[in-house]
Amino acid sequence: MKRRNIALIPAAGIGSRFGAGKPKQYVEICGKTVLQHTLDIFLNHPLIDGAAVVLSPDDTRFQTACNDEKLTVLHCGGATRAETVRNGIAALLERGLADGADNVLVHDAARCCLPPEALTRLIETAGGTAHGGILAVPVADTLKRADGANHIGETVSRNGLWQAQTPQLFQTALLYRALSAEDLDGITDEASAVEKLGVRPLLVQGDTRNLKLTLPQDEFIVRLLLQAV
Repeated sequence: MKRRNIALIPAAGIGSRFGAGKPKQYVEICGKTVLQHTLDIFLNHPLIDGAAVVLSPDDTRFQTACNDEKLTVLHCGGATRAETVRNGIAALLERGLADGADNVLVHDAARCCLPPEALTRLIETAGGTAHGGILAVPVADTLKRADGANHIGETVSRNGLWQAQTPQLFQTALLYRALSAEDLDGITDEASAVEKLGVRPLLVQGDTRNLKLTLPQDEFIVRLLLQAV
């Protein structure tokens, strides 16, 4: 049986570092919210069978201009990203919109410039594996570790280091099990939760255009990227 590819977009955060006075996923750029740009990437991709956005239970801002049957809106976000993703997966399983063998692709709501070809590459490379995979790019800059006084303590070798991106693709049952662990301390992405189970996900070549909107200055670059599409 063919695995379905289900995109899961956690969007329950407040994006305080962006400083827009509202969650950054609701900042409007080039005529659409950041979240709508992100959803459109998955809703328009031929290898994506369904997409779900996971919102805070009290979110009243979400609106979508599309009436796409592939999209499911879930108001079950948690206090952390890990809780939000876990709750979203549970809801998909309960509703029969995914089963344990399907692939779930978790993607940051604020990464609205994901090139479709990078998404295709992830699905084709990792979509049929048991260990899943993530988009990532090799670290290009020289890395410095600071000492306690904010001076350079040492230069860190970048050999073998990759910068994780999203989507991060795993079989639904595997990721749900990983995120159901009692100890989720230090879990900053889905792969780190899966790694605690002893699984070694694939690193799939990502794209530097897959920028995460985090700080106010990122908006300028995101705007240019969206205008270039």
